[in-house]
Amino acid sequence: MQLYDLKTWAEGEQTLYEAQVIKRPSKYIKTPYVADVSLLDPVSKVGMVEDGEKEQQTVLAHSASLGCCGLADKDAHVLMTKMKADKNPKGKEKCAYRICLAVIPYCENGVQKETIVGIHPKLAEELVENALYHNCLSKLQNISNLKREVSIRIGDKVNSRFDFTGVDDNNIPFILEVKNVPLADFEDVTSKERKKMDFTGRDYNSKVSYFPDGYRKKSADPVSPRALKHIRELEIICKETKVRCILCFVIQRTDIDRFTTSQIDMEYKNAVKQAANNGVEIYTLVVEWRRDGTAHFVRDDLPILL
Repeated sequence: MQLYDLKTWAEGEQTLYEAQVIKRPSKYIKTPYVADVSLLDPVSKVGMVEDGEKEQQTVLAHSASLGCCGLADKDAHVLMTKMKADKNPKGKEKCAYRICLAVIPYCENGVQKETIVGIHPKLAEELVENALYHNCLSKLQNISNLKREVSIRIGDKVNSRFDFTGVDDNNIPFILEVKNVPLADFEDVTSKERKKMDFTGRDYNSKVSYFPDGYRKKSADPVSPRALKHIRELEIICKETKVRCILCFVIQRTDIDRFTTSQIDMEYKNAVKQAANNGVEIYTLVVEWRRDGTAHFVRDDLPILL
C-alpha cells in the first residue's frame, strides 16, 4: 500500500532532484543544517553537455538530519524536493531544496542495485499518520480524534509535546511518539568495532536497524536527551493512567530483518526495556521508498530486540 508521495510535501512539484553532497556545513552558510550539493542529471533535468557527460550545478539544500551519520554528509547521494521561499525553515531562506532521501548503491551477485532510505525526520510522522488512517498498524485500528503535536503536562512529572494522541477502536485514549530510524548495519556495534569485523557473504538484506546513534560530547551522554525524556514520561503516563502509551520506530529502508535499541546508548536502551516492562507498547513500521518519491507500507511486525 502506498503511504506517501513526496510530491504532496513539495506542493505538487513533479520533479525529484538527484544530487551529491559536496560539503556540509555549507561553505556559504555556517550551519550543519545547510549543505552544498551538486545537482545531477537525469532526475534533476539540469541538462546535458555536448559530450554526454553530466552537467553539475551547485545549490544550497536544507539538511534537517544533521548529516544523518553519513547518509546526508559529504559525498552522499541524495534525492531532494524543491522548497518555496516562504516555506523554508527559519534562517534557511536561501535554501532552494530539501534533502529527503539517501540513495545507497550496492552490488549483489554481480548486479548493481540500490537502497533508498528516508532520512528527513519529519517524514516519519507523515508516514505514521497515513498508516494510522489506512489501518496499517495491526494493534492500533480504526482510530478516531487523531491530533498531532499535543503538549501534555502532569504536575512536575511530565512536560512534553508528543507526536500523536487519539482514541482506539475500544474507546481507549492513546499517546503515540514516533522515532525515525534511518540507520542500519550488519551488527549493532561501534564504528571502531565494526571495522574489525568481516561481513563477507552476509545477505545484504540481513542488517539490523538501530536507534539512536549520533554525535555526543561524551560517551556517557545520551545520544538524544529528548528521546530519553519521552520514553521515561511515556512510562510514567502508562503507570499512572489508563492511556495507551506507544513508541513507534519508523524504519525507512528495507535492507533489514530486525530492529534493536542501540548498544551505543545503554541508558536509552535500558529505559526503553524498562518502559516496555511497565506497559509501554513498542512497535515498528517498515517503509519502502522508491525513486518516484512514493513510500509503501512493508510490515509492522519486524522482530524487536530490546
